[in-house]
Amino acid sequence: MTAKTRITRKNKKNILRVARVIRSKNSGPFELTLDIMFRDRRHFDLFREKKIITARKIARLYRIPESDVLKVVYFEPSQAIKITMKRKIPSGAPGDTDIYGAQQHVPLFDLSF
Repeated sequence: MTAKTRITRKNKKNILRVARVIRSKNSGPFELTLDIMFRDRRHFDLFREKKIITARKIARLYRIPESDVLKVVYFEPSQAIKITMKRKIPSGAPGDTDIYGAQQHVPLFDLSF
């Protein structure tokens, strides 16, 4: 690791410092919605302008095909990003470990910018 790499990593912020709410929930039995609500307008605008959250980034984070990320919407009225993706297993189907989809947001905690 070079000094330049260390500086770059050191200067990055974690999303938990700028998000007011990070949550997940079902969007029907076959889809999951992730919400990131920002503490202030400045960070919402930064994420939108720089396209910090993309389908590709979500796919890598969740280890799913990019085609399974159905939408990434920057929702201005609530200063939020809404991400809709396919569920790996339909809600309530055998093998489903989170029937409400309420515990699927945790990988977002690792996002840095």
